[in-house]
Amino acid sequence: MIDSGRPCRGGAPVLALHRQLSPINAGSWDFRWVPVCSSTEILLKQWLLQSPLMLRPRVVAARQQRWGVGQRGRVWRAPKGGVWLSAALPVVSDGPNPNNTGAGLLGLALALSLAERLEHAGVSVQIKWPNDLLASGRKLAGLLPGLVQRGNHLRLLRCGVGLNVCNAVPVGAAAVREFLPAATPELWTAEVLLALEACPNKLKDPENLIAQVQKRLWADRVRDPAGGGTWHIDGLTSAGGLRVQRGDECREWIRWP
Repeated sequence: MIDSGRPCRGGAPVLALHRQLSPINAGSWDFRWVPVCSSTEILLKQWLLQSPLMLRPRVVAARQQRWGVGQRGRVWRAPKGGVWLSAALPVVSDGPNPNNTGAGLLGLALALSLAERLEHAGVSVQIKWPNDLLASGRKLAGLLPGLVQRGNHLRLLRCGVGLNVCNAVPVGAAAVREFLPAATPELWTAEVLLALEACPNKLKDPENLIAQVQKRLWADRVRDPAGGGTWHIDGLTSAGGLRVQRGDECREWIRWP
């Protein structure tokens, strides 16, 4: 589906909250907001194609999405009351090295950054590798990381975020308002922006990033998605892959190409 209108300017309440939460170190964003769209990923891609020169990070947020883009291209609906956005952060000269930054590590950096924002607010969170956050064992957020390169040069960090706040959720999911009754989509959009801003610094120290994510892993065993039984989780690799073991057999699962 092609969206009939381009993203409109807006989001002043979100940016004001963003400044309040981090008045000294708050970054500056180019923010576009739409009441409804097919997918914020599509709108962000269009924006980047139309205006490729980026001086500041960009974000497209929607009150609701009809056909959000998830892992492996899966489609999902995102109703009113949640945080649904896609962001692009330019890579500065002293930023992550393209030789040691992959989409797997970026996804873990964002998962850890957002988990820390939630924990700071009082919500206990687990990270379900590679791209989900859980609260009380139920899905709270889904993340979609990606990299944009030009030749061998890493140009942009791309991140899609879906966070349940006060929207209706299906069985097996959770919303922030269950744990924080005063939570609003505007507040948690601002919190997500702060989490995104923290990602480049976390990528500079991948060893600590991996250690912090491992402390928050959701389980010690996992079922093989290909139907190959249950594996013991033996931690994460330096590239952000999941290391699993069954008897004498060891494997590394890499979800993000």
